Amino acid sequence: MNIQKLIRPNILKLKPYASARDEYKEFTAALTFLDANENPFETGLNRYPDPQQVLLKTRLAEIKGCNYNQLILGNGSDEILDLIFRTFCEPEKENVILLPPTYGMYEVLANLNNVEIIKVPLTTDFQPDISSILEVINSQSKILFLCSPNNPTANSIKKESIEVLIENFKGIVVIDEAYIDFSEFESWVSRLDEFPNLIVIQTLSKAYGLAGVRLGLAIASEEIITVLNSIKPPYNINQLTQETALKRLANLDLVKNQINVIKQERFRVISEIKSIKIIHKIYPSDANFILVKVDDANKRYQQLINQEIVVRNRNKEPLCENCLRLTIGTPEENTKLLTVLKSLI
Repeated sequence: MNIQKLIRPNILKLKPYASARDEYKEFTAALTFLDANENPFETGLNRYPDPQQVLLKTRLAEIKGCNYNQLILGNGSDEILDLIFRTFCEPEKENVILLPPTYGMYEVLANLNNVEIIKVPLTTDFQPDISSILEVINSQSKILFLCSPNNPTANSIKKESIEVLIENFKGIVVIDEAYIDFSEFESWVSRLDEFPNLIVIQTLSKAYGLAGVRLGLAIASEEIITVLNSIKPPYNINQLTQETALKRLANLDLVKNQINVIKQERFRVISEIKSIKIIHKIYPSDANFILVKVDDANKRYQQLINQEIVVRNRNKEPLCENCLRLTIGTPEENTKLLTVLKSLI
């Protein structure tokens, strides 16, 4: 596949903004920085951050099992998704394919970038309708979004289905793995060499507990990452975010222990709500949340709010009538949720 043909012509011609800090990397001596109009007095934050996030990317590459040049970092995954739209989709001319119910920002970003949306609903078991997807693909279809594990349904997409779609879609396939750390399935990062049109999105907001710093990442071929890096803002990852992420990544045992607790709590919550009469169905979960069908989502949502418990009402989403999305909290928070749910009549 020729990735260059998928990139917007104006992006291919674009000359990236160049920071002088990108040009001194080979120097080992201490340098006097008079290039960026910074305040010269030391505050710990008076200098601009590393625009290429070298230390952080190096550590993430080790953890994710990829090369440094296959990574781009963003101010949350949403910034990276926006960069992907701007790289590959010509406004008012091309389209993307979404599989609702799914993560809402795909649609928001498509509208923001004035890109047509083609929706192909998931099947009743929340899997891609492959035949329908292949039918709607046309010469203007540039990106197919697959969220796995999916939000808000919590299930993973079958490997065989993803393989068929990647092999038959002539544009870019984005697999959003925001919740992959809570799943038993292997990340698609391990198969990037097989599929040059594949981009894998991950985040440090969920399993790594860093939602407050806003740090997302994409892993893809070096060719794709080079183009995405060329259009990102030069200092999109601030110094505090880089330092905080490195500290967190230095203690992976703690991260893994917290993931295990969340998975154990997920099992406990699912086990205990099976006997609650207002809950009519519990959907399989590979994420840190579960989707449940209740008798009356609007009523039960408000009752939980009245008890100072905030969940997500997904009642208006396709295939999610009377469904609530319950995030797995701490053991104490989950006990409170279970107690309140059991009290509802």
